[in-house]
Amino acid sequence: MNIGVIGTGNMGSMLIEALIETKAVTPAQFRITNRTPEKAAKLANKYPGMQVKNIENTILESDLILLCVKPLEMHGILEKAGGAFRNDQCLVSITSPVTVGQLATMVPCSCARAIPSITNRAAAGAVLLTFGSQCTSEWQGKLKTLFSKISTPVEVDQQITRVASDLVSCGPAFFSFLAQKMIEGAVNKTKIDSDTACILTAEMLIGLGELLKQQIYTLPALQKKVTVKGGITGEGLKVLEKGTDGLFEKLFEATHEKFKEDTDAVAGQFGTP
Repeated sequence: MNIGVIGTGNMGSMLIEALIETKAVTPAQFRITNRTPEKAAKLANKYPGMQVKNIENTILESDLILLCVKPLEMHGILEKAGGAFRNDQCLVSITSPVTVGQLATMVPCSCARAIPSITNRAAAGAVLLTFGSQCTSEWQGKLKTLFSKISTPVEVDQQITRVASDLVSCGPAFFSFLAQKMIEGAVNKTKIDSDTACILTAEMLIGLGELLKQQIYTLPALQKKVTVKGGITGEGLKVLEKGTDGLFEKLFEATHEKFKEDTDAVAGQFGTP
């Protein structure tokens, strides 16, 4: 199966690298294109056998096409190149504001959405899958198999796409920010140096992930296990409870407001299927 990738920015290149390095796909199976050809060429030089093409040839020579560009760029690309698609192909968008129904108005093939996470680069985390009504069972199976090589594929309904993406795709940035603030607080208030604090925090996060992955503890159980009555952890949790009251509600309000802005703009291009 040849895979075309339209857009080799952060997420497009991440998916390519993850799929190649897990041996799910060989470099020779990729046809890639980018608005800035030099970026695509740099990636192809890293993986001999990968071919850089224009958009039309990327589509014509591929079975699966990953559309890895910004939401408002998709309509223009499909308007110009939609005629290159065949019925037996599958088009996959990696962005939440464009629905699979909107994609299906532009091309004759199976359509799906696969929202990745930066954690997929380490063959971890989830990929959120949504299939269009015209997406064949064969392509649904192929996509689940492909993305299982770099993630845990999770099928989600359109209604929860945004919040699911907040947790899976945006979540690493949110928690990285919180971890960085924890490190900065430690450095500012104690004699620990930044490098040591970074190492200790990173190892803590890795260990926390393993505890959850191996289902040794749930999040609530873990807090209870670490917190001794009248101990130091409890005092720290009191500060966190006070400081985060309503914080994440505000976060989700902000991401959903931006999502509505984007979906309204996309609807002006595609319509509202």
